[in-house]
Amino acid sequence: MDWHSNLAKRASRWTGRASCFALAVLIVLAWLVTGPLFGFSDTWQLVINTGTTIVTFLMVFLIQNTQNRDTEAIQIKLDELIRTTHRAQNALLDLEELDQAELDRLRDEYEALARRAREHGEQRRKHGRPSRP
Repeated sequence: MDWHSNLAKRASRWTGRASCFALAVLIVLAWLVTGPLFGFSDTWQLVINTGTTIVTFLMVFLIQNTQNRDTEAIQIKLDELIRTTHRAQNALLDLEELDQAELDRLRDEYEALARRAREHGEQRRKHGRPSRP
């Protein structure tokens, strides 16, 4: 694992913990308490504004890195499920690589399949036969 992924993984784990949230709350409380000491000056306000802006800026990239890793892991797991399911279409393994028009066409196809399955289930119920899963 490269240094960036390793750092991002550790940082995302740490920032997701209650202790990190508690630290953030303590920093804000400390900033509030020091307000009267600094006369609620522009510099006092600039400290929290700059700090939160920097943290927010860095967190955007951290969250994106975490999201990318999670999405890739989920995609690999789904690909493996598709691959090992005998009735699955292995052509679906790399859907994320298709353009939007092709994805829309496939979505329409699967929505039509779902609609037919629901209609079939309703017909079976009307005729007193239990629907199959």
